[in-house]
Amino acid sequence: MVTTFTKLTFEQFLAQYPDGEGKFELINGEIIKVEATRAHKNVARYLVKAFDQESERLGLNYVVDKDIVIKTVNSAGVQQGRNPDVGVVEESVWNANVNTYGALSEPIQLAVEVSSTNWDDDYIDKLEEYELLGIHEYWIVDYLAIASRNYLGNPKTPTVFVHQLVNGKYKAQAFKGDNTIKSLTFPELKITVEQIIRASGIYP
Repeated sequence: MVTTFTKLTFEQFLAQYPDGEGKFELINGEIIKVEATRAHKNVARYLVKAFDQESERLGLNYVVDKDIVIKTVNSAGVQQGRNPDVGVVEESVWNANVNTYGALSEPIQLAVEVSSTNWDDDYIDKLEEYELLGIHEYWIVDYLAIASRNYLGNPKTPTVFVHQLVNGKYKAQAFKGDNTIKSLTFPELKITVEQIIRASGIYP
């Protein structure tokens, strides 16, 4: 007997989302629970606070949240539902339909993924999807230096990659150590990779 698996659409994913049971994504038609360590959450929380404060200070009218679900499509045309560790979206986009459940199909301003054991999702799959959607800025925060040497070099060191959308393609900059991370979304932001590492709580 052959079992046929029907892939969920993004709309079906939203309708079946296990609300209140954690964080989930739609990956290749399946609802997948996304687990995160406390250190991972500490990094995301640190960036949410930093972005939110900077947005208010400069009057940028952004909504900053760690629970913004976005609809993406991969190069094969398969609908995905992604939930970046940090999302930054313009208030006008967020408030366009406030009665929906926080899911967006429009490109947000900035997405941050904090890398963990499934780091290749961030470096390959999500990068492709976020580029295709047109997300203006995409950070990969590899505070554990967990990706391969092809990305991090040898020896591997914690790195934050900032991808800026230029003519529909991402251009990446890598920041390490006490480098101040440069962001077009928050041009006056003063955060270093070392500060992000300390925010994780891994090191005393």
